[in-house]
Amino acid sequence: MSAISALEQALESRWEALWARVADKDPVELLDALRAECDRNVVVCSESRVVVPNAYDVELADGVHDELTRRGSSVGQELTDALMRHAEGKGYEWAGPLTVHITRSSAVPNGRYHVASRVMTHVSAEGFQYVTH
Repeated sequence: MSAISALEQALESRWEALWARVADKDPVELLDALRAECDRNVVVCSESRVVVPNAYDVELADGVHDELTRRGSSVGQELTDALMRHAEGKGYEWAGPLTVHITRSSAVPNGRYHVASRVMTHVSAEGFQYVTH
């Protein structure tokens, strides 16, 4: 085995271990933060209709961002899928099209990530960055 393929295998193993912590079915900190953000912002419209925000902004510390995006994986899509499953399980309805936008930030409060949400109609992850607060 060449040194390069050994290095590739080591990097791949490290990536898989890191991704397992983020995308695993078991509760993980980042997914829990997204779920909690969703749950904290429910609006009960009727007995059969509970609406939640549809636009989630996840700011990742530089190191966390580097680790999660290193291989070009669509972290935003993975988190969106996990949040979608959570909402389906709770019977939530989205206020508009669901998107999770990932950004890099050197000023996250806990040094790892920050999660925020809001209601935005007809938004895509690409358009998310152009919205002013």
